[in-house]
Amino acid sequence: MAGRGGLPGREIIFEYQGLAASVRLAAIDAATGLEVVVIGPANAARHDLERVALRKLARRLGLNTDGQEKTPRPKGRGVIV
Repeated sequence: MAGRGGLPGREIIFEYQGLAASVRLAAIDAATGLEVVVIGPANAARHDLERVALRKLARRLGLNTDGQEKTPRPKGRGVIV
């Protein structure tokens, strides 16, 4: 589904597969072929599973949820608070 849920300009393909009391959702970026998988309860709302999968895919692609590239973290020790 193109641009759904925070990845504008990208075509995302969702694949659902039932596994007993759970469901396996694969989200695939059509341009790069990159695939991420999320497993959740079978009674969970599809929108919730798709939202989690899209956020995971955006992270793998190095994008923010608005589709822009992330700014790299500064190198060195410590934690950004």
